[in-house]
Formats: sequence, C-alpha cells, structure tokens
Amino acid sequence: MYQQYYRQFLHTAASSANITGLEGATCPPLHMACHSHHYWPDVTLAAVQQYWHDAAQLVDSKWEHIFQHKIPALQRALAQHLKLPEPDNIALAPNTHELVYRLLSTFDPSQPLRILTTDSEFYSFERQLQRLEELPNINITRIATTPFDTLAERFEEALHHNHYQLAYASQVFFDSAVAFPQLQALAERKPQHTVFVIDGYHGFFARPTDLSTIADRVFYTAGCYKYLGAGEGLCFMSIPKNCQLRPLNTGWFAQIAELEQRSDQVAFSNNWLRFAGATMDYSTLYKALAVLQLFNDNEITVEKIHAYVLAAQQRFLTTMDKAKHPLLCRKNLIFHDLESGHGHFFTFQCPSEKAAQQLQQKLRTQSILCDRRQQRLRLGFAIYHPEHETYQRVFI
Repeated sequence: MYQQYYRQFLHTAASSANITGLEGATCPPLHMACHSHHYWPDVTLAAVQQYWHDAAQLVDSKWEHIFQHKIPALQRALAQHLKLPEPDNIALAPNTHELVYRLLSTFDPSQPLRILTTDSEFYSFERQLQRLEELPNINITRIATTPFDTLAERFEEALHHNHYQLAYASQVFFDSAVAFPQLQALAERKPQHTVFVIDGYHGFFARPTDLSTIADRVFYTAGCYKYLGAGEGLCFMSIPKNCQLRPLNTGWFAQIAELEQRSDQVAFSNNWLRFAGATMDYSTLYKALAVLQLFNDNEITVEKIHAYVLAAQQRFLTTMDKAKHPLLCRKNLIFHDLESGHGHFFTFQCPSEKAAQQLQQKLRTQSILCDRRQQRLRLGFAIYHPEHETYQRVFI
C-alpha cells in the first residue's frame, strides 16, 4: 500500500550486501529499527538536489529564501499536524538537545534550579542532567516510570508539592515504547510557574497528537529523523504564546531580522527566533517539506499511519503468541495498552545484556534489522512494511 513511496530505499535494502553483516543473506532485510531511523521516501532525493540548486543559484540570498518561504511552510505544516495555533512559535535547530539546552539557559545560573523528570528520558537529556547535578545549586527529581498505571498520579503529586522551575517528560518513552499516561491532562494542570517540556520524539508523526489545549502551557520538542522519514539535522520546539524567557545560549539567527541595526542590548523577538541558534544545514528542511507534501497529496494522515502500524503490531503479536519463542514472548514484552498507550515499537526485556546482544545478532542472520538499549531489544514497525508481513521469520 505505502511501499510505493519507498521504492528507492526498499530496492537498495533488497541487496543485502549493501548492509554490513548481511553479506550472503538469503532473503531481503526486514527493517525493524524504524523507530531509530526511518527509510526516506523517494521524493527526498529530488528535495536534496533542489536544496543544492537553490544554494548554488541564490548564494547569500538563500537565507532570505529559507527564512521567508521554506521555514514558514514547514512551521505551517507542523502546526497543522500538531494542532498548534501559532506556527510562527515553532523554533528550529539541528537537534532537540540544542533547543532544550537553550531553554535551560533561560534560568539564572546563580540561583537554585529544581527539575522534575522521569527515570526513562533519552540519553542526551539524562547525560545533561547528570552533568548539571555536579553543580551545587541544581536539584533533580526522577520519578520512576513503573508501574506505568500510577505514573501520572505520582508525577503530578510531585509536581504540585514541590517548587519545580522545570518539568520534563517524554510523550513515549524510548526505552519501553509506553506512552506517558494522561500526560496532556497533567500538563493542563501544571503550576503556572513551572516550565513544562514534552519530549515528543517518539510521538511525533507516529501517534495522533493534538496540542491545541496545552499549546500555551508547554514546550513540545521533536524532530524529523524518525517517523517523518526526512533524516537527521532538523528538529523543532513549540513555544507558548507570549513567552518572555531570555536564553543565555543564543546565536545570530535570533537576530537575523535586524542584522543591519546595531544595538548594545540583546533583544529577543516574540516568535520562534527567541530560541534560534546559528548557521545550520537546511537540506533536511527541504526533505521534510517534500515528505509532508507527498503525504498531503496522497491524503496520508498520522491517523492512517498509526492505524496501519497498529494492524502490523497486532499481526506480530498473533504470530508471537503462536511461536512460543523463549525471549520474544508476552512475559518479556514491556507492554501497555496497544490502542491508547503505546508507540510504534515493541521492547523486550531480556535476561541480560549479553542475551539481548546474542538475540540481536541471531535476528541479523535472518536479515532482520533491529536495535537494543542495554538488555532491552527493540523491534519497530513502519508503513513500508508490507500489509501481508506476518513477521514469522522473526521467531525462527
């Protein structure tokens, strides 16, 4: 059904010699690391070429073209998919870490800073917190994600009973694929003084997301590398309306509208440029716009993508239950509610890191590409998996 948009990548992947470790494989690869890196739709090739031509022809004028036409087009598309009322309040950067760190830099470094988060946040944010914890004025509280059924209650209780300047939580946890229960309702009730950040990387363009009721209460950050399939190098963060925070970490893009006006004061725009950084490669911007246009032209919505993946996941579960695999089974599956509380990959808790590594290597001999996080093996699902795929060979 959707495979027609990925012919270039599926054709390339079919030649197993192109993938390290699969030389001599007897069947084409089944890419189940799509939660880590999505195949790019074919239209992205022409988009990269267009970026090259625009840069070559416009030279320095490319910034005017990008900032006046390309960026607003992407902002409008992102706002449409996430139900955000202010497209101009969506900041762009090469990665989410840059955006989050710029947000962290809005707090006075000489004053105490209390941060509330979970114990299942992605490596870059967790590493940054560990480094910040070395400072005497930084205090971090991590709420255990398990048991998931009480996570929202425990997180909200901490949020309202301690004076946190920043709260940070994932929409879908990278190490389990479980969606944070009732996260948006929790964000709606957050204390006024708390800056609330939702890490949407495993939710954006995977799970239908409506931020309309919390757009002016939270920062939502995600990127184009995973489920949109546009590649690395382009991430975004939505900014609440009338935000007056002043990042200490700031770059020349934040002043691009007034470059010729000399000022002794560091001023900030009342739009996304408040959190802008510096020079970056915008080729992924072109790719993202091409993918979004492709999906729009063919009426491919996030709701349809999610439904397609849910059906694939259900086929996998049916096959798994029949296979009775010693490791890939219900007992080891970190699993919440598939319909309302899960992302687009499954996570299996193996007995040890060595066992997970051996299982990953064994699957690779079957031309099945997946990944792991320590002793947790992750298997992902995408719209470029055929409708007739039963995942039987995963359990051989």
